[in-house]
Amino acid sequence: MFKLLTQKGSPPMQIIAVRREHVRRLGLLLLIAVALVLYRLRFHWMSLTPRRMHGRSLGLQANKEYFQLEGNKFLILGGSMHYFRIPRAYWTDRMLKMKALGLNTLTTYVPWNLHEPQRGTFNFKDDLDLEAYLKLANDLDLWVILRPGPYICSEWDLGGLPSWLLRDKNMKLRTTYAGFTDAVNTFFNVLIPKVIPFQYKEGGPIIAVQVENEYGGYAKDEKYMAYVQEALLSRGIVELLMTSDNKDGLTKGSIAGALPTFNFQKLESGLTLMKDSEPGKPKLVMEYWSGWFDHWGSGHHIYREGILDTLTALLNKGISINLYMFHGGTNFGFMNGAQDFGTYIADVTSYDYDAPLSEAGDYTEKYMQIRELYSKYLGEELPETPPKMHKKRYAAIQPKEYIPLWGALSQLEKPIKSESPINMENLPINNGSGQSYGYTLYTTVISSGGILRSEQNVRDRAQVFVGDQSIGFLDYKNVELTIPDITGKQNLSFLVENRGRVNYGIKLDEQRKGILGDIFLDKQPLKGFTIYPLEMKTSFIESFSTIQLNPIPEKPILPAFFYSSLYVDSFPFDTFIKLKGWEKGVVFVNGLNLGRYWDIGPQKTLYLPAPWIQHGNNEIVIFEESKAGKTIEFVNQPDLGQSEHV
Repeated sequence: MFKLLTQKGSPPMQIIAVRREHVRRLGLLLLIAVALVLYRLRFHWMSLTPRRMHGRSLGLQANKEYFQLEGNKFLILGGSMHYFRIPRAYWTDRMLKMKALGLNTLTTYVPWNLHEPQRGTFNFKDDLDLEAYLKLANDLDLWVILRPGPYICSEWDLGGLPSWLLRDKNMKLRTTYAGFTDAVNTFFNVLIPKVIPFQYKEGGPIIAVQVENEYGGYAKDEKYMAYVQEALLSRGIVELLMTSDNKDGLTKGSIAGALPTFNFQKLESGLTLMKDSEPGKPKLVMEYWSGWFDHWGSGHHIYREGILDTLTALLNKGISINLYMFHGGTNFGFMNGAQDFGTYIADVTSYDYDAPLSEAGDYTEKYMQIRELYSKYLGEELPETPPKMHKKRYAAIQPKEYIPLWGALSQLEKPIKSESPINMENLPINNGSGQSYGYTLYTTVISSGGILRSEQNVRDRAQVFVGDQSIGFLDYKNVELTIPDITGKQNLSFLVENRGRVNYGIKLDEQRKGILGDIFLDKQPLKGFTIYPLEMKTSFIESFSTIQLNPIPEKPILPAFFYSSLYVDSFPFDTFIKLKGWEKGVVFVNGLNLGRYWDIGPQKTLYLPAPWIQHGNNEIVIFEESKAGKTIEFVNQPDLGQSEHV
């Protein structure tokens, strides 16, 4: 070998030098490779997931311009999804679709009014099993930002606050008023111990907890935020605290010791909102409004233009983003909220929100566009999208039997007698917690006609009857009604609907429902009422299967409950109920309240998830106020109404 090299003019010392250079270069390349691996481990947050994080001591930190998780640079790509708006059987599907979008964090509110429906009575079972929801998020490698309230807004009745708080005539919600804080303390004493084991430092998925919600837009008590913060800390919350506000109150809603985060939709307003934030701190858009909610009488709000440009701009600035909503779900039952900034408007049953994942869990064009954007930004192939869920068009059915409201009253508990009207919340039922939702029927006796004046004491809409004949409506706009001349004595009845309590703004203390004060006939206040709370609970609806119902005549007496049955001879699938020819009311499936319908739109179909359907007979009950249709249709696509851009 030596001779050969010598013959080619390569001296031995030169060979040694070449070899040393090769070794040096290999060593340098090895160092670079190690550095890249370390860089990836330190800054590539895709590997920072609950199941891969073992040594935990620091948690999510916000003391630099970017978030750090256990000392590693971390970007929050989150999505809001509320367990209480989704059938439990679908939680896994929705979370997997969240991961397939490229998200690493789930955010959820906690609705106090569902978890404590009566004072001192708590419910954390079935679809309200928060612990199961948090465990599932952990098992599926999603971090969690928990937003426990006590107030949550969320287009949810009274912003998630239980209506029984309003039994106190002096109640001051979202303040340090003792009647409010005593109730919060009782609730937090039950709630917080349930979430403590799911904190990051305990090996769980919760990396941050929000203090209240958008308090800057309310700000009636400067001591209140400190109270809520201490209520969390004193019960064992140790993870990073955050606040969340929009342009209405960023400065008023912040508190020392909690990271301010931002809520907005349009980029320009968002950048303006964030420019005055504390320097040297990470930025999180807690609510990037990916769509918008709908109210009765509007169009179906959609938001498409500019969303990708806004997300791109935020990512390029290293700003963390939470999509509100990633998946909206449904305001099942009577739980929708309302707004009142001079005019009362109630939200629809669907909370589709024009979110990336539809109300029924279907992929949208928006979902696919955001998925492509996030995949490019992350530089990685995202998890495969779970299979689409089949939707079924069942054969239409015709109700065969019914019972007028007046006949159904015998199925209720003993009515309440009162000289004057009593608002829903103060009715002496439900173990002293009053009536929270539904309708209330107020009946008295009159012996003459005249002008009926509500004096704005009807909340929210009353159908008025002389005998069993409807003579019109009283609401926020219609405050007078003429009662025709009558002979003898007649029952005068008011069927009052609570259409949903306001969930945002300064009018929360004013959300008592039913009849709040005197109703006048000419100049005399009506007296001597019999009051029937129509909460329409499952036990009441199911009682119709045990009593004699009536064949439906050509002109049924309304309001009424219409009874029908859907037979399913195969595995149940999601479907959508369409009520052509019906006007306004509520649909119940197997005793469960699916939600309200109203022909003024925009929503034209009600989402019926497969977990609500059973193999065999399914009881469908429709409570119709004014005009009954002939058939109940089941279609395989939603109709949320004519689109209206926001």
